[in-house]
Amino acid sequence: MQLHGSPPQLAARVPTRSNMLRMFMIAAASAAVLTLSSAAFAQETGGTADEAKAMLVKAVAAVKADKTKALEMFNNGEGGFRDRDLYVFCSTLSDGKIVAVGNPNAKQLLGRDDRTLKDSTGKPFGEELLAGMEKPEGQFTMVSYMFPRPGADKTPVPKVSLVTRAGEDIGCGVGYYK
Repeated sequence: MQLHGSPPQLAARVPTRSNMLRMFMIAAASAAVLTLSSAAFAQETGGTADEAKAMLVKAVAAVKADKTKALEMFNNGEGGFRDRDLYVFCSTLSDGKIVAVGNPNAKQLLGRDDRTLKDSTGKPFGEELLAGMEKPEGQFTMVSYMFPRPGADKTPVPKVSLVTRAGEDIGCGVGYYK
């Protein structure tokens, strides 16, 4: 079939109904693959144990340089102290009070006694965090517990935090989610 006044090559390019259906199905399949790829990529963007330790070492150096400024940066997630689901948290060692939390979902913990924290399974992880922070400077302690990631989903998931002393009366940690 040739369209009136059009060359034979153009008539061959007019899609038939079956060709249009095939193109639609390919487009739909491509969109589904892209959507699934995005979801899979989003799940793989969390921080690693090595990245958590590197951020913690950087946080300790920041506390030693200027404690007040460092705590402000940690709470605001500035200066590279919030990266994906990695963030810094700190407590004073004399009274266990939480003085910095980079997780926007956990701001209600500021001023709270670390020793009272329990996860969704009832594990008193706050005591372990504080005990790790009280060890000599340069020693890192790993504490595992359930805690929500930063973001919209507040479901507790497995987390491992590395904690250490960051000065005379302060300890800090950075955790990664499994």
